[in-house]
Parts: sequence; structure tokens; C-alpha cells
Amino acid sequence: MSEETTGADAAAAELRRRAQELLAAHPPLETDQLDFLKARFDAGLAWVHYPEGLGGLGAPRALQAVVDAELEAAGAPDNDPRRIGIGLGMAAPTVLRFGTEEQKSRFLRPLWVGEEVWCQLFSEPGAGSDLAALGTRAVREGDDWVVNGQKVWTSSAHLARWAILIARTDPDVPKHAGITYFICDMTDPGVEVRPLRQITGEAEFNEVFLTNVRIPDAHRLGEVGDGWRVAQTTLMNERVSIGGMRIPREGGMIGPISQTWRQRPELRTHDLHQRLLKLWVEAEVARLSGERLRQQLVAGQPGHEGSGMKLAFARLNQEISGLEVELRGEEGLLYDDWTMRRPELVDFTGRDAGYRYLRSKGNSIEGGTSEVLLNIVAERVLGLPAEPRTDKDVAWKDLAR
Repeated sequence: MSEETTGADAAAAELRRRAQELLAAHPPLETDQLDFLKARFDAGLAWVHYPEGLGGLGAPRALQAVVDAELEAAGAPDNDPRRIGIGLGMAAPTVLRFGTEEQKSRFLRPLWVGEEVWCQLFSEPGAGSDLAALGTRAVREGDDWVVNGQKVWTSSAHLARWAILIARTDPDVPKHAGITYFICDMTDPGVEVRPLRQITGEAEFNEVFLTNVRIPDAHRLGEVGDGWRVAQTTLMNERVSIGGMRIPREGGMIGPISQTWRQRPELRTHDLHQRLLKLWVEAEVARLSGERLRQQLVAGQPGHEGSGMKLAFARLNQEISGLEVELRGEEGLLYDDWTMRRPELVDFTGRDAGYRYLRSKGNSIEGGTSEVLLNIVAERVLGLPAEPRTDKDVAWKDLAR
């Protein structure tokens, strides 16, 4: 046995010991959920690869599974990661990498335990898929920045306490260079959140209007004008969190249609069988690729491969949900509830086939459009020649709009 293996075993044993100490001091059945989560964070067992004092122990990321398994077996509560996914998957890694020590101490603990929900103020109606063309302005006034503009497709904005925001701070330089990254207080009186009702009837998305919103310079992440580079960390983590989620075999969208196939033999045809088998294999390949991608994260920051995973996620969801509607025939045309609601999370597997079919249409838009992601994969993963871009060296204020 190598020294490396022995060291890993010892580290895993130490984490199990710490988890047992946490459980002994805070029995899950006798401890308030929020109190337990706070104690877990303070013990360094929230995300073990983070630094000590920030929810971690500086341990290898791969050992998080050891802690999770120990606590899950004891019936310990989790932090409802689907509800706070934007904070966990996008805000936290960005704050960790670019935040000041004061920002890390202030934001990471309430984010992880779920006390404060986060949203993402990136997309704009006037920029389309070209995020760098954003026009929301931030102007410096003393120790504050005054922000005016509009954002769109903002998931959970109606629930959020904080937002990660990119705004234009210098219109006289090329579009990628004049952007700065901020943490925005969603309770500011200048923030207006309006629901965007979707094809599902729900409004999990919102449009957000920012009118003279004041953001202290202490809530800036990274240097002034360096927001595009900071945002790349957010976007790469976003695509990994969307396309590389850990799921069991037949988890996700392939699960419900596989269950229907087994339980309803009268619906089967040879053609549907062949198509289902093809999609089942592709879904399993995507699941295993996601696992490999997560293992790569152990060694450092996410790469552009997450864009490929997100592409596969969107295509598979749409094809699988379409086949499920076709398999169910007339039943597939039914829809359970058109009530206007503002849900806290997206539940693909807990709803009916009609919901999955309609909601999956957004998968190729949210988290980066499939067209943009194809360019990223082509240029940054495969190394193909870049498409001609005539606006890269033109000042943002001179761009045609």
C-alpha cells in the first residue's frame, strides 16, 4: 500500500471521527435544523475543501463524500441544496476565490446553512446571448456605486437576500474590459422584482429593475473593470452545477419514462423501444461523464468541459421529455395545474410528463444558450479556430444597439 493511499485513509478516518463528534454534541433528532447546520459549518464539515474557519478543513474535495455519508446515515438534515443552489454552486466559489477575508466571513456561513438565498443578476433583455454587451451601469459616488439597469431570467429573485451582479463601470473601453462584479442587496428600495410567467404557468423566473441602487464598494468582488474574469468563475461553476449534478443510475429525466415503460407494457412499440434504449445509454454516459468532471474538480477550478455537460443536459432533457409525452399518448397531453405560482425550486421528477416537456424547453437557454456553449466547446475544448468577431476592440459606447 502506497504512502498516498495510507494518508488518504487516515484523512477519511479523521473526518469520520469529526462527524461522530458533531453528531454526539448535536444529536439530529434533538437539535433544531438550522442550529445543526451552523454547528456543522463551524466544525469544518460543510465543504471540507474550503479553508478552516470558512466551513472547511482544507481537506481534499473528494473526502466530502465521507462526511456526507456519515451524517446521512445518522439522519442529519441537509441544507436543502436545490433551494439554495445558486448560492452554493455559483456565489460561494466566486466569493471564495475573489472575495476579501471580510466578505468570506460575512457571506459564506449564512449562504451554506440556507439563511440567505442568492440569485444571479447577469442576463439582460438588451444583450441577449452576448453577456459582455450588458448595459446596466454602475457609477462611483464616494464609497458607493449607484446602479441603474434591468436584468432578466433571474431565478429565485423573489426569494433572494443577495445577488451576484455584473454591471458596466466604463463605457469607453471594449465590452469585456469595462465590467465590474458586485454583491447586491436585494432588499435595497431601488430593487424591483417582477414575475415572468412561463409556459408551465409558473414564475420561477423574474425580471429585476435596478433604480439608483446603492452598493458599497466593500461589496465589490475583484478589481474595478475585472468583472468579466470574475464572472467566468461563476459561469463555469454554474455549468458544472447544472450539467454535472450527482445523480444515481436512472436518476433525472430518464427515471420517470423508464418506470412508465416497465409498468405500462400496453404503451410499448418497437420504434419507441429503440429510441428509449438510445436515450437511456446517452443518459448513462452523461451521468458517468458528470462524475468524471466532478473528480477533475478535486484538482482545481472547473474547466470549460462543464459547457459540454450542460449542452448534453439540455439536449437529453428535451429529447427524453418529448419521447415520454409520445409514449403516454393522449395522457401525455394532459397538464396537472396551470395555476400561477412562484416556486422555490424546479422539480422535474416530482411533476407530470407535461410539466417536464414544457419546462425542459428552457434548458437550452438558461445557464448559457446552447449556441454559445457550442462555440465555447469548439474553441476552448477542441481548439478549433475562433469565429470572426469585429466588436472585441471597439469601445462599448460605440457598439451598434
